[in-house]
Amino acid sequence: MTSKIGIIVLLFLSLGMNSLCAKSQVNLKGCIFQPEDQRIAEEKLNAFSSDTNLPIADLVVKIGLSFLNTPYVAATLENGLEEKLVINLRELDCTTFAESTLALARTVKLKKKDFESFAAELQKLRYRDGIRNQYPSRLHYFSEWIENNDKKGIIDGKVNQNGVKLDKVINYMSTHPSDYPVLKDHPELIPTIAMQEKVLSGKGFMYFPKSDIPNLYKKLKHGDIIALTSSIDGVDVNHVGIIIKKGSEFYLLHAPLSGKKVLVSEGPITDFLKPQSKNSGIMIARPVF
Repeated sequence: MTSKIGIIVLLFLSLGMNSLCAKSQVNLKGCIFQPEDQRIAEEKLNAFSSDTNLPIADLVVKIGLSFLNTPYVAATLENGLEEKLVINLRELDCTTFAESTLALARTVKLKKKDFESFAAELQKLRYRDGIRNQYPSRLHYFSEWIENNDKKGIIDGKVNQNGVKLDKVINYMSTHPSDYPVLKDHPELIPTIAMQEKVLSGKGFMYFPKSDIPNLYKKLKHGDIIALTSSIDGVDVNHVGIIIKKGSEFYLLHAPLSGKKVLVSEGPITDFLKPQSKNSGIMIARPVF
């Protein structure tokens, strides 16, 4: 009798664990990707599988460099109201490059090599609290991306407390809906986006202004994901990339529109912070694991 009870208990625990594992996966039927994207992801997960003991910052840089010369293509995530998870490793913009690289690095650290595990990490990063539920659930503003992924324990944004606070009205999406295909087709979503913007604006955010580069340089580290904050009305962030340290200088590994591919900047990060630039400073999202 005791042995039977033990078997039942073990079976129950096994089913429970399987249920928990299932929740950590993504149903690929809710994803948009090509066979080539799966091939690229699994190739990289296998190629870097021996690097599981690397600090995640070093792993982010190493994986990021493996994307060099990948073509720049914007707006690859736009797929309608339903908001399927888009996995496109053939074409990247600045945000999808940073997200995909970090998601791959986290999957390697988890000692996983399968495409579904990578997709689960990508969804966790891209959506508010990791829950994908139509278009408004995506972390459209990168300042909120930093805040929410800090809350999830995926990145550390607390380093920004060493900067200064910026109180700014963030409302570009709701005031320019024609720039966003889903908002243009579904204007009923605009009030929801506007409410999210209001909450975001009410919090403000901490950043390192370009007027104090020495303070920024004291805090920057190799492998940091950084956001170039914006002086444009209604916008929080202009561009995103990954910091590479060479000697005492910092460079940007990124997917810029101007370069039309993933590349490492020729000049240091200060080239992006010149007085005439519309970049007002930097926010840091430090990967942790």
